[in-house]
Amino acid sequence: MHLHQSGEDYLEAILILQQEKGTVRSIDVAQKLGFSKPSVSRAMSILRTDGYIEMERSGAITLTERGEQVARTMYERHNLLTNWLTGLGVSPWVAANDACRMEHALSEETFNCLKKHMGIED
Repeated sequence: MHLHQSGEDYLEAILILQQEKGTVRSIDVAQKLGFSKPSVSRAMSILRTDGYIEMERSGAITLTERGEQVARTMYERHNLLTNWLTGLGVSPWVAANDACRMEHALSEETFNCLKKHMGIED
């Protein structure tokens, strides 16, 4: 199943929040992304059903192995693209916003070639 851009954004946000706070709840995701709590609750339900996250009765959200893999991929892409764009002279705010859109559109082949061009090898 292919995950939509919004799903990838949610997973990336959960990963970042886990790194910052440890425990993540829907309200944390809503605040980070600027979405309404009902929208986030609906998204969390879909991500849980599709096997990307687990939710405890307490409301704590954790990434499954599958969800963490997607989140780490998006986070790596976002950081690399943001750094590349700022290195080209793009302002940090614009670079971060452009990277957020670009990270979803690049093929794995293109991203790997970009990493190689930048001297970043796996």
